[in-house]
Amino acid sequence: MNDKALYTLEYHKISERLRELGETSLGKEQAALNRPSSDLREVNRRLDTTAEAVRATDVKGAPPFGGITDVRPALGRAKLGAMLLPSELIDIAQFIMGSRRIRKYVGAVSEEADIPLLEDLCEPLIDAKQQEDEIRRCIDEQGDVLDAASAELAAIRREIRTNEGRAREKLEGMIRSSSVQKMLQDALITMRGDRYVIPVKAEYRSHFGGIVHDQSGSGATLFIEPEAVLQINNKLRELKLRETREIERILRQLSESVGVKAELLIGDAEALGYIDSIFARAKLADRMQATKPQMNGEGRLRLKRARHPLIDPKKVVPTDIELDDTHSAIIVTGPNTGGKTVSLKTVGLLSLMAMSGLFVPADEGTILCVFDGIYADIGDEQSIEQSLSTFSSHMTNLIGMLGQVTSRSLVLLDELGAGTDPAEGSALAIAILEHLHRLRCRLLATTHYSELKAYAYNREGIMNASMEFDVATLSPTYRLLVGVPGRSNAFAIAERLGLPRSIIDRARGEVSDDELKVDTMIASLERDRRTAESDRQLAERIKREAEELRLKLEEDRAKLQDQRVKLLEDAREEARLQVAKARREAEEIIADLRKLALEEAASVKEHKLIEARRRLDDAVPAPVEKPRPAASKSAKLGPGDEVRVYSLGGQKGHIVELAGSDAFVQLGIMKMKVPLADLEPVKAPKDTGAKKTQPVPSGATVKRAASDQIRTELDLRGATLDEAIIETDRFLDESFLSNLHQVYIIHGKGTGALRTGIQEFLRRHKHVKSYRLGNYGEGGAGVTVAELN
Repeated sequence: MNDKALYTLEYHKISERLRELGETSLGKEQAALNRPSSDLREVNRRLDTTAEAVRATDVKGAPPFGGITDVRPALGRAKLGAMLLPSELIDIAQFIMGSRRIRKYVGAVSEEADIPLLEDLCEPLIDAKQQEDEIRRCIDEQGDVLDAASAELAAIRREIRTNEGRAREKLEGMIRSSSVQKMLQDALITMRGDRYVIPVKAEYRSHFGGIVHDQSGSGATLFIEPEAVLQINNKLRELKLRETREIERILRQLSESVGVKAELLIGDAEALGYIDSIFARAKLADRMQATKPQMNGEGRLRLKRARHPLIDPKKVVPTDIELDDTHSAIIVTGPNTGGKTVSLKTVGLLSLMAMSGLFVPADEGTILCVFDGIYADIGDEQSIEQSLSTFSSHMTNLIGMLGQVTSRSLVLLDELGAGTDPAEGSALAIAILEHLHRLRCRLLATTHYSELKAYAYNREGIMNASMEFDVATLSPTYRLLVGVPGRSNAFAIAERLGLPRSIIDRARGEVSDDELKVDTMIASLERDRRTAESDRQLAERIKREAEELRLKLEEDRAKLQDQRVKLLEDAREEARLQVAKARREAEEIIADLRKLALEEAASVKEHKLIEARRRLDDAVPAPVEKPRPAASKSAKLGPGDEVRVYSLGGQKGHIVELAGSDAFVQLGIMKMKVPLADLEPVKAPKDTGAKKTQPVPSGATVKRAASDQIRTELDLRGATLDEAIIETDRFLDESFLSNLHQVYIIHGKGTGALRTGIQEFLRRHKHVKSYRLGNYGEGGAGVTVAELN
């Protein structure tokens, strides 16, 4: 990537912000090295890792980088066999622990979010807990070697403490003596060079044996080691040397253990630094309220409300810019300080940020391209030392970049052709634009030349744009208007500032008719743009209101659906309770009937059966009554007509004879008296006047009355199979019409032929739902229990 463009577009300031957000020195170093890439796959991988870091932070908060320092220099020395200092070993232990924490953090995030790239980065991190535990066993957090580091060190230090106690005891005995106290400057024990001494007045030097180790600045005090502790101090000195040698041995052993894995730990340090820089990118995205752009390699750019990241977010004006194969170049015109240069820098800097794996301060849906090079000629680079004018410096930059630009490059040119004669400058600018346009690179250029407006207007693939200027306030709005060339506001500004009208009219007279036409055209375009903008805002408001209404309707529909579900659940629960209640009542009734049968030897009284039947009917939940269809008044029923009986669940039959408001209806082998209001013709009778006759099936005629006894058992013992089947068929019809749900057929045990024949008949009967042999207390194998529909 072109270093000059990086500096011109102020990428180094973004890089510095990123470096400051690193938690560790390793991360800050990696952040500073982060530079744009021209490889589309690499750029997408960087952006994906940034997105994963944002996701991880949202799920588990910031990662725990505490304790991770740059231990690579110490690891490098350990690899070469050098002995590390206790503080260096403690830093390595902290580093190993920090690495383990990061692995644990990424593992916890991966259980709740998809972060495959971060998982891959943590996968190579080694587990060096053995080295960490050994270091912490031997060295404390302050970097002191502990007694527990070795048995030898513990023994040496115990002996040192014993001898120190003896030395102090002897000296304390001396300084407590009244004869000695007068010779001392202070009654205290001190040390000089790891040896215990006492401060003696200089005039009493001859009264003390031993060795003088030091004296005060005035010479009035001598620090003397008395002969009484000379041997003890010598012993202490020897023990201190042994302690030092043992500590060195321990440190060398720990250093060798670390050195074995030094190469792998150095790799971990670099990996953790890179991970830290990724989370720094996530922090920068959060602070800038940035989003992940869509990347491509075809030169497509679409910035949606893009903001320059180095301008105060409260003051920056969003910019919308689009470049593709249809329009590969934009010529921006407008007044000075109107924001043209900021627009160019915004496009360039956001492209560099995206190519570095950084999110960009723009709305969702922003599309950026991976360029092979970004070239920028922005600002006045006049140099007195090099005797370069403004025009010369621009030409020097242009010449340097023209030899490197390709179809995959982005070129940003500010004030193209400025600094020389306007006629020659505009002609040269058009020639340069034409050359770059033929290369099919992506181009943004700013200019003051009106000739370039006409060039962009007439050239396919190049679009005019301008910075909006509010004549009413005489100030720029910093809004980029793509598709509208900039117009000169000099006359309007001069008039607003108070320049005499006669001078302004004279100036307008000096302007050519073509330029006036262009100015009028631009003014018309601006009016059309404002109208279109107003219509767009109205359409957006209507769309927003429609969306709010749609959301409200969906919310209301969801509430109704919830209410419906609740009502259904309540209804199901109520039905369940009713069925459970009916089942309990039925079981109680059955139990009472069995009890009565046992107590009265099967001679159950009629009124008891009626009472039991009433209780059973009361236990059944009342069905929701459906309105009975009104019978046709014109329909007249007569003998032979096929009818449906409502009270019997819609059972079909034929009318045998009429009896006033009632009719005798043949239902299978049974004939019942039924009210005409309870009948519905299956087929409308034909009004022929002839009396209808219907053959009456042979069989017994049965009249049902309220006093008829309802049987629940049929005793077939002693009957032949044919007789038993006829009786069983009649019994089942009666039971079905009586709304019985369970009956008992007594056939006895015997040879089993009667039982087999009856059960085969039951298997094919239309009223029988299921059957089984009787249970204990019901007759066992001598009884078949049939469940009716």
